[in-house]
Amino acid sequence: MLVLLPPSEGKATGGEGAPLDLSSLSLPGLTAARETVLDELVSLCSGDEEKAREVLGLSEGLRGEVAKNAALREAPALPAAELYTGVLYDALGAASLSAPARARAADTLLVFSGLWGAVGLADRIPSYRCSGGVKLPGTGGLGAFWRKPLESVLPGAAGDGLVLDLRSTAYANMWKPKGAVAERTATVRVLQSKTVDGVEKRSVVSHFNKATKGRIVRALLEEGARPDSPAELAEALRDLGYAVEWEAPAKAGKPTQLDVVVTEL
Repeated sequence: MLVLLPPSEGKATGGEGAPLDLSSLSLPGLTAARETVLDELVSLCSGDEEKAREVLGLSEGLRGEVAKNAALREAPALPAAELYTGVLYDALGAASLSAPARARAADTLLVFSGLWGAVGLADRIPSYRCSGGVKLPGTGGLGAFWRKPLESVLPGAAGDGLVLDLRSTAYANMWKPKGAVAERTATVRVLQSKTVDGVEKRSVVSHFNKATKGRIVRALLEEGARPDSPAELAEALRDLGYAVEWEAPAKAGKPTQLDVVVTEL
């Protein structure tokens, strides 16, 4: 099983770890592309601060992120599991996973990034600000830039198993599974069910969508579940107590969407 996660805007800072070593990151086939984006981002943020803020879409309050990006090559690096601190990662709680679950997380989870393409949880990277929707002056839109490099490495990383795609739209556009890989891919939509005047009403969950997905990943890791198909994933989630609804895609070569229905957030 390969689990694809979005990054978070919230990131830990500080520490005294060694600086970034691109050659040590997972998916070494992405090294050249990472070098390209890193070089341009550092150059951009080492020059005109206002231009850098405009390109990166940063508010006045986030002005300090420009200087942070300029120092990426010298800044202390942290494991991605410690760096990302958003809602999904808080719910995943990588630091409190059991030892077997942590090992499974290191083997199966990939975090997508506008700067790095995709990294494993054990990969050491510095705190940065560069979303997947950024359009760099030289490299162009990062979503489009990463498609070819990611297509060259991710089908091999996926192997013959399930791909659980929990990415948000900006990062899902960086790589779209195709063919047989797509048929083994499952996405998850979280729906909240409420009964109003005796009638069930459902709505798409927004903020707590991330928390639910984090809890799902944690539960799968702790259980040691290794589903090989969307159907097996649905059964695994039901065994974990989730209400799951799904149906096979109308066309071959398409991912399967699973709806996880919750009553409490």
